[in-house]
Amino acid sequence: MSKLLIINAHPDFDSKTSASLDVFNYFLKVYKEKHSNDEVIEQINLYDEEVPALDKNVLSAWSKLAEEKELTSQEKEVTDRMNTLLKQFKSANKYVIVFPMHNFSIPSKLKDYIDNIMIARETFKYISPPMSNGRASVGLLDDRRSVVTIQASGSIYTNNDFYTELEYSNKFLKSMFDLMGIEDFEAVRIQGTAFLDRNEVLQKGYKDAEEQALKLAAK
Repeated sequence: MSKLLIINAHPDFDSKTSASLDVFNYFLKVYKEKHSNDEVIEQINLYDEEVPALDKNVLSAWSKLAEEKELTSQEKEVTDRMNTLLKQFKSANKYVIVFPMHNFSIPSKLKDYIDNIMIARETFKYISPPMSNGRASVGLLDDRRSVVTIQASGSIYTNNDFYTELEYSNKFLKSMFDLMGIEDFEAVRIQGTAFLDRNEVLQKGYKDAEEQALKLAAK
């Protein structure tokens, strides 16, 4: 049985005015019409859930676990939560991530979430000696998983100009999923919301979202 995990990284996770959520809702409508009836669809709203940051408490817990020392109640609570997020992520084989652009990158909660799933020996592992290209790790989720991102931005970042190099959000996510062994990565971009006609921007977003929803539903 396949499973789709929706990762909602919008701070106003149920906004009725967000362009990214608007296009995502259309994506999900098309997807549900086409996906297998026995497929599980699960959603996590990162700004409505506890997503631990890599702080002093987490680092202390990891150090103690490596030395097989007893954790404090606070350390156990945070590592249990991280393990729950990791287990949920690994249980899916399709992922849709919806998020706005924040300062040319991803929202902070999405970065925290990535830190919870990028765990050595769980989603990737280091190897020695390195490969001929210098890569010293391999992904452990190389079992034909797929990712689609849906992102709105005020400007346009695909014109091969100055701002193209500043956009790190999809580049970062693509690299992280590739490191985990997930190479099937597609991006739906809703661009130019700050200065283009909103309806035209959304119509293009719907078209791209429908294309990706149909492709993902068929996998």
